[in-house]
Amino acid sequence: MFAESVSFAYRTAIRTLNAARQVTESYGLHMRKVVITGPESSGKTTLALALAQRSGGACVPEVAREYLDQLGRTYEERDLLSIAHMQVEREEATARSVERNGLLVCDTDLITIRIWSEEKYGRCDPWIIQQTEERPYDLWLLCSPEMPWEPDPLRENPHDRDRLFDVYERTLRTLTKPYAVMRGDRDHRVRSAMQALDRRIAGSSD
Repeated sequence: MFAESVSFAYRTAIRTLNAARQVTESYGLHMRKVVITGPESSGKTTLALALAQRSGGACVPEVAREYLDQLGRTYEERDLLSIAHMQVEREEATARSVERNGLLVCDTDLITIRIWSEEKYGRCDPWIIQQTEERPYDLWLLCSPEMPWEPDPLRENPHDRDRLFDVYERTLRTLTKPYAVMRGDRDHRVRSAMQALDRRIAGSSD
């Protein structure tokens, strides 16, 4: 009888642990991935760094600038695929340093490279397209280009940021990505970003 009681208690404990594990997984206690996106000079990097600092998370920088700074020539269409692979590799390397329930803030993703390619060349590499459709993130924060244009040798579109903002939003909708628009100054955007992420987490836990 004692052995049977111990066996029953053991089985009950295992079932309880398994149930607790399932609840934990269903409530999404895992690393969250947020993308900061939008047209050039719209405050993306400022928001990415501030959000990572505020949340205690890690920020994945945009590698395109690093790549182009070291290129030594005018970039070509094939370079966009190299940049895309580098971006994914940098993201995955940074993710390994984030705690299981931490936040990974990505200062761009491959949707930006897809739009860049389609705008510049009228087409996009199939691998990049596939990644934009399948690579998972919890939320995209789409930055509105409200601030003055900041000149930069690597920036190309000072006069049509509003049009490109519409392109970004249309692309996110077409790909059925969860997103929130970020407006206002830095502090307001950080607060809005935290609130949008909280809503997203709460919604995914229902």
